[in-house]
Amino acid sequence: MTQTSEKAVVVYSGGMDSFTVLHTAIKSGLEVYAISFNYGQKHSKELQIAADVCKALNIEHKVVDITAINSLMANSSLTGDADIPEGHYKGDNMKSTVVPNRNMVLLSMAIAYAVSLEAGKVYYGAHSGDHHIYPDCRPEFVEAMNAVAHIANYQSVDIVTPFIHVSKGDILKAGLEMGLDYANTWTCYNGREQSCGKCGACHERLEAFAEQGITDPLSYETAS
Repeated sequence: MTQTSEKAVVVYSGGMDSFTVLHTAIKSGLEVYAISFNYGQKHSKELQIAADVCKALNIEHKVVDITAINSLMANSSLTGDADIPEGHYKGDNMKSTVVPNRNMVLLSMAIAYAVSLEAGKVYYGAHSGDHHIYPDCRPEFVEAMNAVAHIANYQSVDIVTPFIHVSKGDILKAGLEMGLDYANTWTCYNGREQSCGKCGACHERLEAFAEQGITDPLSYETAS
């Protein structure tokens, strides 16, 4: 009798962190189901990237349109009219990129999906570089959400964050060791043809590649 693989849902944005998490779950022998969300983000280009990757991997992939709630979260520069700030994540102006309650909303839906699949795990790609700016990527948030995920349904679900205590450079290193091609990712907060090279997301990505001593395969409008 063939043993059925354990199921897991991966919150997959199409960015390099969730791309690495997706492959981490796959290589763990899990039966992976990817879920992405259109919440009105300016960089919705990432959703097509995610769809292409999942198609190539033959992984079931849902893209959930939750743009109707954008009116509740429109004060973020990622979803509203304000320009995307430029500079490093350490700058206070980067706090304008916080989408209120985003990960609680997304994780809640991913947990519901996991319960419907009888999957025991939900993966997402929070890492230590996010802690300064994004409250919903901090370890204490993950711990609290994990506690809720254990009691919110008849079925307990574990929230798994394999990179919560490491940097983006460490995530890239782990992915390179798996042989991943980061041309199949999108990071820039501006969803244009090329990455801008100026926003906080681009700065952090370029620093990660420099840390590993390699060139980012994506093209940029300008060097960071």
